[in-house]
Amino acid sequence: MAVSLDSETLFQYRQFTLYNSPYVAHDHGCAIDLYPDGETAPSPVSGEVVETRTVKAPPQPYAPAHDHLILIDTGPYVARILHVDPGVETGDSVDIGDSLGTLVRAGFFAPWVANHIHLGFREHDTNLVRASGSLPVSVDTDIEGLEWDGTGTVVETGETWARLDRPVHPSPGTAFVGLASDGGVLDGGFPHYGRGGLLGDGTDAEIAGTEIGTVSGRDVTWYEATVEANGQPVTGLSLTCGRDRFGIKLVGDDVSLDVGEVVDVTIHIEPAGRST
Repeated sequence: MAVSLDSETLFQYRQFTLYNSPYVAHDHGCAIDLYPDGETAPSPVSGEVVETRTVKAPPQPYAPAHDHLILIDTGPYVARILHVDPGVETGDSVDIGDSLGTLVRAGFFAPWVANHIHLGFREHDTNLVRASGSLPVSVDTDIEGLEWDGTGTVVETGETWARLDRPVHPSPGTAFVGLASDGGVLDGGFPHYGRGGLLGDGTDAEIAGTEIGTVSGRDVTWYEATVEANGQPVTGLSLTCGRDRFGIKLVGDDVSLDVGEVVDVTIHIEPAGRST
């Protein structure tokens, strides 16, 4: 049984992803990361706060070795929220859209990942603290798939990423879009996280005409692959769903591209790494 987030709830956020994470909490799309505008964390659920606590996070040079967990009783389920410094306390009632606190950068993040809210749902009689055990999450909103030929011009960069101008969001602010594949939309970090998702319809996972993995339900197991930008290897592609803009995001410590640079992305599949 999947817990569904409706379109109105999702439109609070500029971006979301179910699979773009290496952690077990996101296996099979059992959690969703929600990216708000700004640093305030609008609640994705209504209910009563049952607990807040500080938890350990992996040590990273760019983030503290702790995070925060907020548990909210929504009635049918308990919502499990991470990456927010709580501005709420046990016993508080919250509605969708209310501020839960301030986004924090935690050691769970890869260096190219922006601040966001992590959300999962648990049955009441399960362990609410451990990382695994959440129910699958579904998104009750239309997602338009955008075709891409593997090319683009760099329009934005950071120390560990570069964003291309293609594919272009056809109507910013009116709908979520993602990278099209066989009637569905790809979600996840390809190939660096090993697995991703295919949201919506579709049974084949392809990028720019190259088959990139095997599909089971909405889960995708990536083939072993190398991604290159103008002939130089990068860690991979960050594939999410965006509300206001789109454009392929290249990530990795080895991304060295300048704004205005024209880029040709190529994907090389390792024959020995193909799933069968």
